[in-house]
Formats: sequence, C-alpha cells, structure tokens
Amino acid sequence: MHIVACVKQTPKSDNVKIDPATGCLIRSGAESAMNPFDEYALEEAVILKEQLGGKVSVITMGPPQAEAVLRDSIARGADAVYQLGDRAFAGSDTWSTSYALSKGIEKIDSLEHVDLVLCGKQTNDSDTGHIGPQISAWLNWPNAAFVKKVISVNEKTITVERLTEDGSEVVELPYPCVLSVVKDINSPRVRSVKGRIAAKRAQITAWTADDVCADKTKLGIANCPTRVVKSFVPKREVCACVVEGNTAKEKAAKLVSLLKENKYI
Repeated sequence: MHIVACVKQTPKSDNVKIDPATGCLIRSGAESAMNPFDEYALEEAVILKEQLGGKVSVITMGPPQAEAVLRDSIARGADAVYQLGDRAFAGSDTWSTSYALSKGIEKIDSLEHVDLVLCGKQTNDSDTGHIGPQISAWLNWPNAAFVKKVISVNEKTITVERLTEDGSEVVELPYPCVLSVVKDINSPRVRSVKGRIAAKRAQITAWTADDVCADKTKLGIANCPTRVVKSFVPKREVCACVVEGNTAKEKAAKLVSLLKENKYI
C-alpha cells in the first residue's frame, strides 16, 4: 500500500500573528513546527505501513524552511518526502492550497500508484478543516472526514469510523481515497535515534508549479476566491460585580435579583 500524508509547517499556537494589511500570517521570526493534527495523520500512515507493508510518502507546500517538517516526517517513519515550493503558491487560501497539493499527489501517483491520502482534520493556524475534503474533490476520490478509527483494510477498500454531530458512523471507501483524521485515532510515537539519523540524510524532492503541471491561474493570493477584508485582535473587557451581604442567604437573594434585572433568568 502506498500512502501519502499531507503535512504543514505552522507557527506554534501562541505565535500566530496576522498582517492586518494583507490578511496573511506573519511567519518570519515565529517558531514553527509540524501542525499538531498532521502528526496523527502521519502516525496512522506509518501504522498502516507496518501492519500491511508498503510505503509512506509525505508532501508539504511551503517556503524553504518547511523542509524541517519533511525531515521530521522521515524521523517519524516516512520513506519519501516532497516539497512544493514556488512563489506562485504564495498567499494561497485553502482552495488554492488543496489544488496545489492535489497536483503534487497526482505527480506522486504517476511515479508510484497512490492508494490512500491522509490529512489532519485541520491546521492550528486557520482551523478551516477544508484541505482533506477539497483535495478529494480536486482528485475526484472518495473522502471521509473526522476519522477516529480504522476498522479494517483489505485489497479493495478501507472501513473507518468517523465522528458526526450526533455520534459516529462507519463508512467503507474504495481506493484511492482521502481521509482526514482526528486526535482520537492514535498516539504519535517518539522519534527514534535511527529515524533522526535518517532524517539528516534524507533526499527531499522539490517541485515547482510547473513541475506538477499546475494551472497558475488557480494559485496564489491574486487568484484565491477567498478575501480577508479585515483582521483584528478583539478587545478584552473585564467587568465584574461583587455581591455583598452579611449572610449567604442575603447574598443569594441579591444575586438572583441581579440576574433577573439583567434578564438572565
């Protein structure tokens, strides 16, 4: 089985900042790491490889420094890594990003048939949850989002349990297909010494938009259908009222009175 895991280098949660003029993330100077949700997608890919045999390829779209998450992927058990890096990708929204990744996956598929694509359910910098389903739409492959468990795998299909608004459901998908996973699915392993050594020696395949035959009218900030009209940091206002009273009963009565006055009860 050939599995492709999609990963992204994102700022650590407490370092996410947005340029108010462009609406894009400010990445320079911010400490970055692999998107936490993608760690679970990569781990599940490696688990399936260990159980069934095969290969795990990892793809990312990002600037030169995104090479770090690809080497981290090798340390975690991936076999091959690919980086989409081109000025044409700059400022892409989820629509453009998923298109670029789908073209990269098509390129990988042309080199060695791809059976399964795994993504984290969302990224910690935008929280949209769009990428997995959108990749499946561009590729016209079946998709299941919010996957919490792989139930069974055979030569033709994979059966998974996915979360829904009111519980969960079991779905069976034929190959090739795309899954977006949640944190419940596994516990990412600690990088081994052997893996760290392999990561340093790993050969990273870099592709431009032309290399994956991407339509540049679907890439970059100028061609994105999404527009950030305004971004701002909400003002936090602290407003507290201390309920005074000589006894607990008196305090309770005043509290009830305040709640009624403000129409909370």
